[in-house]
This record gives sequence, structure tokens and C-alpha cells, in this order.
Amino acid sequence: MAKAAKTVVYGIPNCDTVKKACVWLEEHGVEFEFHDFKKAGVSNALVQDWLKDVPLDQLINKRGTTWRGLSDVHKAEAGTTAGAIALMIHKPSIIKRPVVVVNGRVKTLGFSADHYAELFS
Repeated sequence: MAKAAKTVVYGIPNCDTVKKACVWLEEHGVEFEFHDFKKAGVSNALVQDWLKDVPLDQLINKRGTTWRGLSDVHKAEAGTTAGAIALMIHKPSIIKRPVVVVNGRVKTLGFSADHYAELFS
């Protein structure tokens, strides 16, 4: 018997996109663990691991209010990998959400019902 995939959804519970993703997963019977990175945080190792699967410019949400509220100095620091990782650890709301990890690998960022249907069918 095949082992079920382990799915972890990283995000913050009051984010509308995270809510939509979680509702979709629940409605489609996909078991998942939720990691609230406002409460549980993110580590350097975790972000480094994500960067094996997604480029840095996709992981940082430059369209969100957190990014827009940053000083120019912090935005400039995000131009380097080390600076961007430090920023994500300090201000996890800057991370594109949700980050969906299946069996240890990032499978998607954000939410699209069509993409989730492909991913979890």
C-alpha cells in the first residue's frame, strides 16, 4: 500500500488566499498540516530548503502590503539571498502564501483551484 503524501500548508490564518487554499484542500479530502508562520515562524534552513524548489523572486511577495510598507533600505537588503532570507525570517508576512509543500518539496505558491486540481488529483 502506498504511503499518503505529507502535505504542509505554510501561511497565516487570516490571509484570504490561505483560507481559500485550506477550504479547497478540505473540500477535496486532502489531508494537510497547517503551519502558521506568524506564530511558529520560519527558519533559515526552511527558507533555504524552499529555495531549492522556487526562485527567490517568486517566494517574496512584492505586491503585498508588507512589502510596500518596508523602508527602501529593507527592500534593498532583499536584493541578496542572505538579506531576503533574513527579511523573511523577521517579517514572514512578506512570503508569498500559501507555500504548499508535499513530501518535503514546494509544489506551489499562492492558490489556483485549477492548479490545485492538477496537483492533488
